[in-house]
Amino acid sequence: KETKNPPLLYNLAELQNDCSKMFKISPDEALKVVQELYEKKMVTYPRTDARVLSTAVAKEIRKNISGLSGYSPMRAFVQEILQGSSWQNLAKTRYVNDKQITDHYAIVPTGQGLGSLRQLTPLQEKVYQVICRRFLSIFYPPAVYQKYTLELERKKEHFFAGFKVLSEPGYLKVADVNLAKKPGVEETFEDQKEENPDKNNTESPKVDRTELLQVLADLKKNDILTVADLRVKEGETSPPKRYTSGSMILAMENAGQLIEDEELRAQIKGSGIGTSATRAEILKKLVSIQYLSLNGKTQVITPSLLGEMVYDVVDHSIRQLLNPELTASWEKGLTYVAEGFITSGEYMEKLERFVAGRTVNVIRLNNQYDLRGLFDAAAVFYKQKRRTDQ
Repeated sequence: KETKNPPLLYNLAELQNDCSKMFKISPDEALKVVQELYEKKMVTYPRTDARVLSTAVAKEIRKNISGLSGYSPMRAFVQEILQGSSWQNLAKTRYVNDKQITDHYAIVPTGQGLGSLRQLTPLQEKVYQVICRRFLSIFYPPAVYQKYTLELERKKEHFFAGFKVLSEPGYLKVADVNLAKKPGVEETFEDQKEENPDKNNTESPKVDRTELLQVLADLKKNDILTVADLRVKEGETSPPKRYTSGSMILAMENAGQLIEDEELRAQIKGSGIGTSATRAEILKKLVSIQYLSLNGKTQVITPSLLGEMVYDVVDHSIRQLLNPELTASWEKGLTYVAEGFITSGEYMEKLERFVAGRTVNVIRLNNQYDLRGLFDAAAVFYKQKRRTDQ
């Protein structure tokens, strides 16, 4: 058996990522929608990095839950939760932690403002329901899967297959809006995880769930099976998927995870690039000044030729600016100032010396000719796009 616990509550970055995947909207649009819900008093403050609640909120959580009984899609779940006792023990769970809260706790429904439901746009209602479902799911038990591993041997060759069957939906019945559309059996072959869903796959017949489970249940060690068919499947590995607007927000939030220096990595943890209030604006600005291109339908982000040029200029002049270790080191300096190890004057002197020194180095580089070659190399990949646009 394998159990899967309900995820932590939404902070802004997680909500923006899910909205990008589900509704194909930008982080900026997602923030605008949840801000409107906040102004209608339907959800808590949206610009937060925390994914947990405070002890004080946990004591009053019944108000948030029972208030949702007036929202028809959640009514049955609310009644089921209030009949149990899980909500009474919320403070003892991983969903409550005062130490993980800086300014604001996670985004949850307030249980109020339901008089505004009729005024909501379809998108606002969808985002509100997603927040409600994530919130109510933490009061449900874990989902339970039954895992099967099958090993077959033929002429000293060993073949392996894995199957995962959802036996108890647990929190998924409230959290997973697409649960009814998903098959009950998931094959876990490694070569199928990266398979392109758009390709016609005539070689893999659909598995009847009931029939498969019966076969698996009846199998015993050393059983002899009849081979109906043998096939060799060839495939290719795929490159990493492009960033979407949502996954980019998460990458900004978790920037610095690849820093090798443990002390510097710890310094930048929780900082990342920007804050929950500014990340969407940073991304929006990069698109508006045409450093990045954003596909409105898919929310996929690609660089522009101008963006590649800016990157190449920085990479060949002040490479440190592209390294999160620099950010971490300045954060470390600020911590030293806060703790009294150095003065703010010493910090500013070091910062000004860094800026002045790098600026002089750039002036002395005189590397325009090299940069022209980099531009020509990158421009080749954008010529066809320009012709298409024309």
